Amino acid sequence: MLALICLVAFMPVFAGGSSDNAGADGVYPEGQLLIWSTGQPQFRAPFYQEFLDRQGEATANVTLHVETIPTMADGQQRVIMYSMAGDQESLPDVIMLDTVGLIELAKAGLLLDQTDYYEPQADLYLDGSIDDAIVDGKIYGLQDSVRPQLLFYNAEIFEKYDVDPAMMSTFDGYLEAGRLLKERSNGEVFLSWIDTTNYTWRYWGRRGLMPQANARIWDENGNVVIGSDEGTKLALGFLDQLNSEGLLYRTSMMQPPIYEATDAGKIATFYIGAFWDEFLRKNLTETAGDWRVMNAPVFEEIGVGGAPVSQYFCLVDTGTNEYETLIQDMWYDWQNNNEAIQARVNKLVEQNGPYANPVSKEVLADPFWQAPEPFYGGQSFRKAESDGLNNAAKNMVVTPQDAQADIIISAEIEKYVAGEQTMDQAIANMDSQLKLMIGQAEV
Repeated sequence: MLALICLVAFMPVFAGGSSDNAGADGVYPEGQLLIWSTGQPQFRAPFYQEFLDRQGEATANVTLHVETIPTMADGQQRVIMYSMAGDQESLPDVIMLDTVGLIELAKAGLLLDQTDYYEPQADLYLDGSIDDAIVDGKIYGLQDSVRPQLLFYNAEIFEKYDVDPAMMSTFDGYLEAGRLLKERSNGEVFLSWIDTTNYTWRYWGRRGLMPQANARIWDENGNVVIGSDEGTKLALGFLDQLNSEGLLYRTSMMQPPIYEATDAGKIATFYIGAFWDEFLRKNLTETAGDWRVMNAPVFEEIGVGGAPVSQYFCLVDTGTNEYETLIQDMWYDWQNNNEAIQARVNKLVEQNGPYANPVSKEVLADPFWQAPEPFYGGQSFRKAESDGLNNAAKNMVVTPQDAQADIIISAEIEKYVAGEQTMDQAIANMDSQLKLMIGQAEV
């Protein structure tokens, strides 16, 4: 008897067609299915539970628990700590990770290899969406979301000050738009934001300007090159220009002040990942309906758009791995069951909850993903998100040392934002600190 015979009619053999982890009666053993994630996974939990409920008797003895972890790095360290202590019972069955965390745990042998499961169905999903989960030729994560870098802008502000948003298709035009807004508003309107914490490096740097400028931290042999790299000078030099010209509003990211300033018309744009949609919809009331979205600007000399940010559904090696097939089926349903996906998204929109476009090509072809949205003045954010993946820059090469490197680099950026050093000094200090603390990365 198949464990999940009542799954969904369209599910192919490779996606849940085996019952490797169920008993002879097709029922999964009693226990807890534990998922760790950053952000707001409480919004996801009811839909995971709904999937389990659809399996009837097969999952009657399985209890779901979704736990929020402060950061992916914190989750990684806890997985390593529990594994080293032999505390298998405390390990999650699933941890959501970005590329840095995935590589670290895969190299440590703590994630389950999903190559044989994924490869037969690879053509169903967006091209390149699995790439950042490949370590030494094997797949160690199933793509949960692949979201582009975008440019959110307040159309009412641009209309008020007679600035054409189309000029922001390039970074030169983006800079000029900021200058015009500053001049015509008598300094009341800022092009965007900057923060004194690690958010500036995370969103302006690693996920934004650096990949679009073909910037590098390491060369192909793992040597530190950030101090001499032309791409780094282009990326961080552009950020320095925006900041030095007073075009960036200094505020705390993801805290009430940034939303208050935005609703008050002080911040005109956000060059950031598509995930920012959730925070705008949830926190802005005065300017709802004024916002629009376009592809990230490009450096004309490079010519590529924003790099996608991927999050992966990683199965942890718990020793028993008794729910591996069940988890694979749940992931497949999350990405391919169009009816369930649309119902889920509609509920999350009502709650101002987080959601991302699926990665299934067939699902994305449905007109649902081009529907207009009132928050964006009738523009379809879902379509804008899909369009943002076109002509995408490649993400920076990631090594097992990048978690430590991010701490070092961000500290120098934070000192720059605080006015304690110039950007040139910050880049030089990154270079020297990386060489001192890490030396050479494993690539």
